[in-house]
Amino acid sequence: MINLYKKVMPGSTIGIIGGGQLGRMMAIAARAMGYKIAVLDPTPNSPCGQLADIEITAPYHDLDSIKKLANISDVITYEFENIDHQALKWLYENTYLPQGTELLRITQDRETEKNSINELGIKVAPFAIVNTKAELDQAVEKIGTPCIIKTCRGGYDGKGQQVVRIHEDKVAAYDLLTTGKCIVEGWVSFEKELSVIIARNPSGETKTLPLAENIHKDNILHQTIVPARVDAQVAEKAKSVAKVIADGLGLIGTLAVEMFLVNDEIYVNELAPRPHNSGHYSIEGCVTSQFEQHIRAVCNLPLGDTTLLTPTVMVNLLGEHLEPTLEQYEFLGKGKVHLYGKEEAKLKRKMGHITFLGEDVEEILSDLSQLTIWNEKAEVKQ
Repeated sequence: MINLYKKVMPGSTIGIIGGGQLGRMMAIAARAMGYKIAVLDPTPNSPCGQLADIEITAPYHDLDSIKKLANISDVITYEFENIDHQALKWLYENTYLPQGTELLRITQDRETEKNSINELGIKVAPFAIVNTKAELDQAVEKIGTPCIIKTCRGGYDGKGQQVVRIHEDKVAAYDLLTTGKCIVEGWVSFEKELSVIIARNPSGETKTLPLAENIHKDNILHQTIVPARVDAQVAEKAKSVAKVIADGLGLIGTLAVEMFLVNDEIYVNELAPRPHNSGHYSIEGCVTSQFEQHIRAVCNLPLGDTTLLTPTVMVNLLGEHLEPTLEQYEFLGKGKVHLYGKEEAKLKRKMGHITFLGEDVEEILSDLSQLTIWNEKAEVKQ
């Protein structure tokens, strides 16, 4: 096993599993620091592949391609959770994968994720694991409605889940069982949804980004508001929760901790062991972005300063926001535009984001409310 927690210096090659927008923004940060990039993704000309020195087009479970990536990389990282665990295990045992496999294993399954958080003494919503329709019926009866049913593996941006308020919702949720076990979660009547991005390097140094407040539309992140509109004690409590989880689960790299605020108490909703959509604001908003911090962490370099430079609001651009042409929108001159290089714009598909900076988040939000493209009512996600 080659896993010496060495320092990986600029000039080396970083291998990234996953060629989406997170890999792309990792690559941009890494290139600015002097690293080379190799990427493995099933789609040719992927967002990250467009910027990489070497692009390997192959399925994530293709061991020959995994070995090829390993042979040309000095360190390996990944941009999303749903990676073939056996391939990642081979990498961990044969090359340098500082993030390891254990945290990924935990977060790939909502049952192990919830249990691991519980074992650290952190609050989560009441939940039950179900494998059959009868077990699902019993869990809904015990937990009560409204509740939410999710597949234990996979699913994102509202996919693989069903909110249950009435009998027909419960029947619709039966289809989720065809993919395997599911989790039934009690509904949390929360005041705000928050997230903390925390990074930790192999030397044990840990830093968090400023607490973010998130607003969703149709279960997809719409806006991230920083600083979050909560008092200082809540912000410190949220960061402390993230630190307990990072230390307790042996984080190396970056971890997003999604949380609910309920009467000044923090409930953890989900974990993501990589950079996260709610941390995109940090590219312009902080001294060190989440992507630079991730590169620093996996290369075992000192972590960067995470001070917030200015109040910031990040807004996602979905496929429907890119018609007829992006150039026609008045807001282009008011924000920092990031497009991900995806070839096809689809409904609800994340195509980019815009970061708005200002003296006060309320002033930024007031300006954004005048833009008709985003004037539909936003909803928080569970």
